[in-house]
Amino acid sequence: MTGQHGANRVADSKAVEVGGRAGFAARGVIYALVGVLAVRIAFSDGGGQQADRGGALAEIAHKPFGSVLLWLLGAALAGMALWRLSEAVIGQPGEDGDKAGKRLAAAGRAVFYGFVSYSVLAYAVGEKTSGSGSSDKRTDDVTAKALGWPGGQWILSVAGIGVACAGVWIAVRALMRKFHKHLEMARMSERERRVVDFLGMFGGASRGVLFATAGGFAVAAAVQHEPGKSKGMDDTLRSFAHTPAGPWLLVVIAVGLVAFGLFSWANARWRTV
Repeated sequence: MTGQHGANRVADSKAVEVGGRAGFAARGVIYALVGVLAVRIAFSDGGGQQADRGGALAEIAHKPFGSVLLWLLGAALAGMALWRLSEAVIGQPGEDGDKAGKRLAAAGRAVFYGFVSYSVLAYAVGEKTSGSGSSDKRTDDVTAKALGWPGGQWILSVAGIGVACAGVWIAVRALMRKFHKHLEMARMSERERRVVDFLGMFGGASRGVLFATAGGFAVAAAVQHEPGKSKGMDDTLRSFAHTPAGPWLLVVIAVGLVAFGLFSWANARWRTV
């Protein structure tokens, strides 16, 4: 009982709450920057910039006080990891928040944000390949390694289908406004509710489409046994510009990612933490 009580006190502490809210703000910065970089790519090929987390970090690093901003970003993401870890230990707020499945999902998010935090902080101290390496190069390397394993095509196919299904799930939940249950809607004005609804639906759907498309490329790489068919975030975004809609589909998805960044900032303010 003492251990559980201590865990509850940690999870309910102000530090964990601040960490979670800071993490949402940091996530918003990254998605907003990725969206802006993708818009640049749509109209000018981006001048060699990458529309992914690495490109976003490089963009921050070149701004005044960029190093300080990177440290703050990495610390905020560490706060997000700590908050997700607290959810894994004692459960999430609301009904059924202590179910094993939700705790496991929170643990997975804690690991993910812990890794992202580490990569940002490593970049801040000078390990440029840690945070800003091309997502496309990493994806090619991982895909090639997976295809070399026994049963690698099946493993990669299952992983790609999983990512694609996750993307569809993200988009559908966004369009159904499932995010309402995590936000303190009663604290918002009518206008704020409309804005948050739009950002959550448009931003979440765009993010889901991006994930689903990346998953589809992974499946194609597995079926055709060609690692180059699998794409990271940057190449996945660029692929939207090669559709019959031309660069405009990329612009729509890019603006959607900016919207998701703004929605993340709304979470930083109104999320139930």
